[in-house]
Amino acid sequence: MQHEFPFVWFLAAFALYTVLLFVISHLTARRTAGRSFFAGDRKAPWPVVAYGMVGASISGVTFISVPGNVWVQNFYYMPLVLGFVGGYIVVAKVLLPLYYRMNLTSIYTWLGERFGPQSHRTGTVVFMVSRLLGAAVRIFVVMVVFHAFLPREWTAGGGLTAFALVTLVFLILLYLYTYKGGVKTIIWTDVLQTTFMLLAVGLAIWQICREPSVTWESVSRHTAWFDWNWGAGTNAVKQFIAGIFITIAMTGLDQSMMQKNLACKDLRAAQKNMYTTSAIIVAVNLFFLLLGALLCVYADGLGGFEGLGISKTDQLFPTIASRYLGFGAGIFFLIGLISASYPSAGAAMTSLTTSVCVDFLGFNDRQDWDENRKGRIRKGVQALVALLFFALILLLFVYSNDAVINLVYKLASYTYGPLLGLFFFGILSRRKVCDGATPWIALAAPLACLAINLLGKRFLGFDLGFTLLIVNGALTYMGMWISSLVAARKTA
Repeated sequence: MQHEFPFVWFLAAFALYTVLLFVISHLTARRTAGRSFFAGDRKAPWPVVAYGMVGASISGVTFISVPGNVWVQNFYYMPLVLGFVGGYIVVAKVLLPLYYRMNLTSIYTWLGERFGPQSHRTGTVVFMVSRLLGAAVRIFVVMVVFHAFLPREWTAGGGLTAFALVTLVFLILLYLYTYKGGVKTIIWTDVLQTTFMLLAVGLAIWQICREPSVTWESVSRHTAWFDWNWGAGTNAVKQFIAGIFITIAMTGLDQSMMQKNLACKDLRAAQKNMYTTSAIIVAVNLFFLLLGALLCVYADGLGGFEGLGISKTDQLFPTIASRYLGFGAGIFFLIGLISASYPSAGAAMTSLTTSVCVDFLGFNDRQDWDENRKGRIRKGVQALVALLFFALILLLFVYSNDAVINLVYKLASYTYGPLLGLFFFGILSRRKVCDGATPWIALAAPLACLAINLLGKRFLGFDLGFTLLIVNGALTYMGMWISSLVAARKTA
């Protein structure tokens, strides 16, 4: 039976969870020095980091988009998830030893030592663009759902003003709870995020399974794992290979994710974290896909998208949870969504602040700035990051019409590719390069990928899908190799 979710319940759930996060922020920020904001004192227990990283990797995008995407893609997302495991192994065996050996705070410092200052800045800028866009999309999907819970008179005529107000309040609260504790706060709030998100999904599965119309036969119609159409972007082989490289790029070369690993006490603890996270990620994503299949069966019984009054797959879970599964499931859905939004967005804000302060402003080398001055500058940088998020989220509200999970990985394919090429050229080769050419290589590779994919789809009917990230990285690698030939000629 359909019902309207009371707005006061939404406010209560939001307020209670926010208070809980501020309590954790206060406890974790006590006796926090300036450098602790960036590195967490290198005392974080690896089981806590591993469990929390599951929630940080999933975020609100998986919470909303993965279940809904089953409607159009069955379980075709699963080969990508299996590829994640290979990516985590590469991160643990190749990248983490490098980061710990050099005692890095920002992982992009290595690019400067390997190639030169232009490469260092290029890596930092590429990460910042990647993280800004990715985090903005992740926050956006949550804000859209929050916006849907507002009274209808507030959202008349499109509701841009109401959406902007909800987003602004969220970002202000986000800034306030992370402005002191930094990565220590993020690690412990990630634990809350993972717990409440899984509780929300588990309760939704339990509620739907109680429906007499839900049978294994009806669910199995939505559980095909492999798409063998080689021209499709969801082809299983392309998905699996892409999953490996997506994890290397979006985890191993991402300051936000590595910042938590570098907060572990030593390399062995960080590697245990990676292996544990990879196993849990597979189980949790399968959990989300199972929910998606159940939601599809439930939606079929209500007349599909037309019967539900929705048009996008990202609306499937929020609509059923808030209108059809009862107030208990609706409350848990909201708490799960809220728990998915705060910490993942906070991690992005913290890592971007770290990159600006360490990579551009040189906090580690500025002996003439005392801790108070660095603190003031760092808080100003955080405020600027929040404003950039606000502007990007409003643009997405006006222009986005894609499934958010696909949008995230499309953006990652274009923006993380140069990082993939830069790091692996530096690791696999000892050649020197023309440092000044690196920014141009990092710009040319994504543009070339865009042209290749557009022409491939138009004339060959072939979509690179998420393997576009691999092509992007390979083109960057090739550009760095050509740059090394030029450098060798100059020194000959």
